[in-house]
Parts: sequence; structure tokens; C-alpha cells
Amino acid sequence: MSETNTPADWWPRMSDEAANAEARRIIDDVYRPTPPPTPILTSYRDDTEPPSVGDAPPAWQDDRRIVPAWAAGTAVASIGIGAGTTGIGCGIWLVLKGFASMSVTGVVCMGVLFSGIAFAALSIGAAFSRARRSVSRAVYTGPVTKNTHVTTHTRGAFARSHTHLHN
Repeated sequence: MSETNTPADWWPRMSDEAANAEARRIIDDVYRPTPPPTPILTSYRDDTEPPSVGDAPPAWQDDRRIVPAWAAGTAVASIGIGAGTTGIGCGIWLVLKGFASMSVTGVVCMGVLFSGIAFAALSIGAAFSRARRSVSRAVYTGPVTKNTHVTTHTRGAFARSHTHLHN
């Protein structure tokens, strides 16, 4: 007798007629029409008319904003900066388009004009920055002695020297 298990060893024994009837029942169950499932409600509309006259107080609604106030302010500022930059860019484009239709001499003169304006702005800025610097003078009325002591440590065959400066 063989020790191997085959499907015939552990499946129940059925006659051909019973197997055909069971197969027909399984096929009929699979292909039997079923009623469609009832839809799940995802919204609700209250169609009752509100009273035209009444003394009911308004319902309190919590203030639940999606973004914090600082983020909204940053967004508004970004939009303003973007719009301003767009306006400046359009102005520069118009000026450069005008430069393109000018002669070489006109372009050089306009370049000199812009260079002069930039030079004046830089010199004014440098003058202001120097004027804002405070002048400090340290006056010493005694002898100054500087003591410096250096220690060096070298340990081991492959060690590095460590020099420390003590003031």
C-alpha cells in the first residue's frame, strides 16, 4: 500500500449524478441575479422651509479656520510681492524694449545714466554706514603686562603634539 496522499484519498466519494447536481447548484448560485445594494447616503438636504418670522436665536458656529492667521498673512504678502515684482518686471521690459529701438549712442548714454545713479546710491549708503559707526577709543592709564605660558603634551609612539597657550 502506498503512503502518499492523493486527492482521491481525502475527498468524499460522490456519484457522477450527485457531483453534476452539486456543480449545477454552485453555478446557479454564482449567476443568480441579486438586487442592487442600497446606496449609502453621503449628504442630506433639509427641505423644510425656515420660519419667516420668529424669535429663535442664531446657532453658534465655532470659528475653525483651515490655516492659522500668520500663514494667511504670509500668503497675502506673497501675493502682493509677486504682483509688485510683476509690475516692476513689466516696466523693465518696456524700458529694455525702448532701448532695443535706440541707437548705440543712446544706449551708451542710458547706461552711463544708470551707472551714475547706482554710483550715487552706493556712495550715499557708504556715507551713512560710516556715519552710523561709533568711534570708540580705549585709554589705558597704567602699565600693561602680558603673561604667556605655553604647555606642550606629547604622549605615545604615534601621538600628536598638543600645544596650549595660557594667558
